[in-house]
Amino acid sequence: MAVHISAATGAAATYNGRITAFVVVSCVMAGMGGVIFGYDIGISGGVTSMESFLEKFFPDVYAKMRGDSAVSNYCKFDSQLLTAFTSSLYVAGLFATFIASWVTRRFGRRRTMLAGGFAFMAGAALGGAAADVYMVIFGRVLLGIGVGFANQSVPLYLSEMAPPRYRGAFNNGFQFSIGIGALSANLINYGTANIKGGWGWRVSLALAAVPALFLTLGAFFLPETPNSLIQQGGDVHDAKQLLQKIRGTTDVDQELEDLVAASNASRTVRRPFRTIVRRNYRPQLVMAIAIPFFQQVTGINAIAFYQPVLFRTIGLGQNAALISAVVGGVVGTSSTLISMIVVDRLGRRPLFLIGGIQMLVSQVIIAGILATQLGDQGGVSRGYAYLVLLLICVYVAGFGWSWGPLGWLVPSEIFPLEIRSAGQSITVAVSFIFTFIIAQTFLAMLCHMKSGIFFFFAGWLVIMTMFIHMLLPETRNIPMEQMGKVWREHPFWRRIVVDEGDESKMDG
Repeated sequence: MAVHISAATGAAATYNGRITAFVVVSCVMAGMGGVIFGYDIGISGGVTSMESFLEKFFPDVYAKMRGDSAVSNYCKFDSQLLTAFTSSLYVAGLFATFIASWVTRRFGRRRTMLAGGFAFMAGAALGGAAADVYMVIFGRVLLGIGVGFANQSVPLYLSEMAPPRYRGAFNNGFQFSIGIGALSANLINYGTANIKGGWGWRVSLALAAVPALFLTLGAFFLPETPNSLIQQGGDVHDAKQLLQKIRGTTDVDQELEDLVAASNASRTVRRPFRTIVRRNYRPQLVMAIAIPFFQQVTGINAIAFYQPVLFRTIGLGQNAALISAVVGGVVGTSSTLISMIVVDRLGRRPLFLIGGIQMLVSQVIIAGILATQLGDQGGVSRGYAYLVLLLICVYVAGFGWSWGPLGWLVPSEIFPLEIRSAGQSITVAVSFIFTFIIAQTFLAMLCHMKSGIFFFFAGWLVIMTMFIHMLLPETRNIPMEQMGKVWREHPFWRRIVVDEGDESKMDG
């Protein structure tokens, strides 16, 4: 069901250009938006397993973990206040992304990244200086605003700056940056957990300002994308010069012509959120909702947030739990790097399908081990604990080269310019909504469902893998401004997508 690779290759060949140092440096700086997101994911999971952090802000959880033998292993970390600490970021990010959609469309991708960097730095400073739990949570709200703005703008920036034939690799760099951020956070948590005096968590939270500073400084000097420059009414000659610099060639007339045509079409759309629900954009809207939803119900953020907590649940100590999270971070980052290398050769669909099956198998085996080996008290043997760690690494690797990077790549590349910022906003909003739901409910689900929670996520993996197999066309090597044809040629979607003239008649 993959859509006409030959046609895709031919379309990509109509644009000239190569990978230039200019575009690489620009995308690396923009990728700091992924680093701040990944750092927060890693840091929140690590500090919530630190005894000094729990004792100061969540004494009830600390008491259950330290001495209440009557509490089930699966329920020791079940606290609504503790989950509010993790999930408050995503509530803030959800509201911020709709504001960021307007800012991205009106003022461009670069200024949106700049605003996100400032907000994230403020949140990091507040978290590191926190005196009570409410101060910590308010700091995470500011972090959420920063992540909302960054997640709105960075994937679009990467997709628009990259040459079409390498767009997958460049955009997957966003997930790679998330992995780098999470791995850095896990290493920092491992080091700060052993600081005498119990203030290491302050260092972990405050150091989030470092990648945010790089993003903010980078945004001052980054160029705007040619797509956004034209959309904002900039001079076409200036956009052509920028495009020539980005592509490393003077022959950019075909790409510029497509960008101008797309910009002219976008100016006729005054209400992109109303336009996006029209029949002609139905496939893209479905993907903008379904892909980020499925990305969250893989269970990856439950493991990313609470991996140290999870390993403490099965009996590992604080340091062993934190170093296990480091191992998972190395595996996730390495697998995303593999995805960057192969995604423009193999395509999006094969990686989605391979990763989905890999995650499904590992989830089912983990659930079986916990169901048979971990009771309400005590722990599992060291051998089984390390087997679970190995299986989590297999699972993380599957996510790292499939649903992790592709969950950001595919939605960012399928929308026409006139609704691109609205489409990305919906993608980020759905991601935040279900990240919040998973973060808010995971510890309670773990307490009540116990090992069955892994069967729960495995069931969703079956559904999402079938969804990709049946409904997602291949998008590799297709220029973004020519992406509409993949839906018109798809066996299912071609019955829904109609020509603009036909759609106007139907609307009338």
